[in-house]
Amino acid sequence: MRTIAFVTQKGGAGKSTLASNLAVAAMLAGERVFIIDLDCTQSIATWHKVRGRADIGVEHVPVAKLAKTIEALERKGVTLAIIDAPGSQGEELDATFAAADLCIIPARPNAFDLWASALTRGKVKASGKDYAFLLNQCPPAQQSQRVEQGAKTLEAMGALLTPLISARVDYQEAARHGLAVAELHPNGVAAQEIRDLWASVKRRLKRIAVAPAKAEAKSETKLAAKAEQKAPAKGAAKPAAPIAKAEPAKNASAAHKPARKAA
Repeated sequence: MRTIAFVTQKGGAGKSTLASNLAVAAMLAGERVFIIDLDCTQSIATWHKVRGRADIGVEHVPVAKLAKTIEALERKGVTLAIIDAPGSQGEELDATFAAADLCIIPARPNAFDLWASALTRGKVKASGKDYAFLLNQCPPAQQSQRVEQGAKTLEAMGALLTPLISARVDYQEAARHGLAVAELHPNGVAAQEIRDLWASVKRRLKRIAVAPAKAEAKSETKLAAKAEQKAPAKGAAKPAAPIAKAEPAKNASAAHKPARKAA
């Protein structure tokens, strides 16, 4: 099972909207998805009640039970868990980092969100977990210069997921009916954005899964090389034992004297 978390210390970045829409896109692509709602506002839990479907599991979980919930979901065969983390600091954020394989940091293209993103990124890096930025609620094309500046800022801080998510009416309308944009208007631009986003997230999760295996193989190769250097080569001739010098015979002069004749 893979676990992703939407995290940011700035409210209003659209974590719940992104979490619900990405969950549906992943489900439609064949994943068994469960959303863990850690936020005290329980926006995802409310969305699920309005939705009235059992195709995606949703539960509001206290932070103290997060680790056990993750373990239980894996035993039940869930393939993707999505955590909607609260916009706060402390144990909620630390527990989220510990549980996630990938932390997605959404930000709107404005100075306040970008500053908050830098702070969140610092905490994720300190936890040792992989992370990626996502530029969300981007304005219309005529304001693209501000979006480009925001993208460059996030790229400079680390990875940036694609595509950039635009501010579209479909997202709000879908949420109102307990749906995702891929269900409201499957052929719409917003639906395609989210499908592309899931493809981007899936590729990054695959790289994360492959990285430890590569590191382990590299480590084993180094250890084997060191062991080979220390071990003597097979078939190598053993050094010959030193030849002992012959000691001179005792009473050598006596040996050369002629024997006396018998009387």
